[in-house]
Amino acid sequence: MMLENLPLPFFVLLSTVLFAIGLYGLISRRNAIAVLMSIEIVMNAANLNFVAFWRYLHPESLEGVVFVLVTITVAAAEVAVGMAVVLSIYRLLHTVNVDEVAQMRG
Repeated sequence: MMLENLPLPFFVLLSTVLFAIGLYGLISRRNAIAVLMSIEIVMNAANLNFVAFWRYLHPESLEGVVFVLVTITVAAAEVAVGMAVVLSIYRLLHTVNVDEVAQMRG
């Protein structure tokens, strides 16, 4: 397979690019859903690093894969809670723009 021949720095560079794209989305976007998507891109960049370093440094153990599976589980829970908060804010304020949400009221 072609991916087996790629060196570790390729995956680290790809992860860095994904992280930069996600960070730019976090900083520049005002839509709450786009911010959640940017957070997911950042988490996927970290997962790519975990798997790449696991594959090239310790392929006999499974710690890297287990850590990625835990991270994916946490990301799924984060999206569920984040979307619930976004829907609640939209129902209350009729906007998903994070700049327009000044404070949370009880």
